[in-house]
Amino acid sequence: MFGLTLGEFQAYGFFALTAFLVLMLYGYIYHLYSSEKKGTRDYEKYGNMALHDEITDELIEKKEDEEGSKTENSQKNMEA
Repeated sequence: MFGLTLGEFQAYGFFALTAFLVLMLYGYIYHLYSSEKKGTRDYEKYGNMALHDEITDELIEKKEDEEGSKTENSQKNMEA
């Protein structure tokens, strides 16, 4: 190829993959932080799912109907 041995090619590939995954991780952390800051999601509620996982526990988020409004009908449909 370009005078690279297989070991050198693997090393460059490993470095590129590691750098890509680090960038993806930082992008995901930024996304979580910014959506928490904007108020679009409250990830503190999702952290409590492991503690409150009974079928009778309160829902974290209500399901949205087709019109986009959150109603009690979606919860009644789940119980039926």
